[in-house]
Amino acid sequence: MSQLIIGLTGGIASGKTTVADMFATLGVDLVDADIVAREVVAVGTPALIDIEQHFGAGVIQENGELDRSALRNIIFNDENEKQWLNNLLHPLIRQTIVSQLNDCRSPYCILVAPLLLENNMQGMVNSVLVVDVDVATQISRTMARDGSSLEQARAIIASQIDREQRLKSADYVIKNTGMINKLTNDVKKLHHEYSKIAQEGS
Repeated sequence: MSQLIIGLTGGIASGKTTVADMFATLGVDLVDADIVAREVVAVGTPALIDIEQHFGAGVIQENGELDRSALRNIIFNDENEKQWLNNLLHPLIRQTIVSQLNDCRSPYCILVAPLLLENNMQGMVNSVLVVDVDVATQISRTMARDGSSLEQARAIIASQIDREQRLKSADYVIKNTGMINKLTNDVKKLHHEYSKIAQEGS
């Protein structure tokens, strides 16, 4: 049987993590692209050694971990360096995601990927689920959660695919109004739907 894989995405502060956790509570296996991205550059990994050799010791913290903000400052100002890093990490991240998806044991599994559409990862999933909120809510939640300024919150949102495009790419949409009961019910309904699709496809 080929595994049914749902790609879960949404803009910043849309509530992706909350929704993913609800699916996990229902027994669904999750693969989180952000966690994978951290795992491939953990201390002692070949990728981290390559990064240190390329960028120098300034991108490594005293404890041996990657200094993300130092690296971000370099690649933010240099498109070639950004490209070098992407060429190193993107294939590794994809490979690890595929391997973890293959290890999933629930009837269907979820790939949680904030940049699913931006990084053209739709081909890795059978169906795209978007957690949607309006931009004003995104801005206020980002500022409250991360202590970001209004400009920073707007810049992050502007760097992601816009809301209309994201919704056009969605097979399913969960509107996150902030009402937890409604969110829970919406997740349960989708869980039932996905389980049925997985069963029919097995």
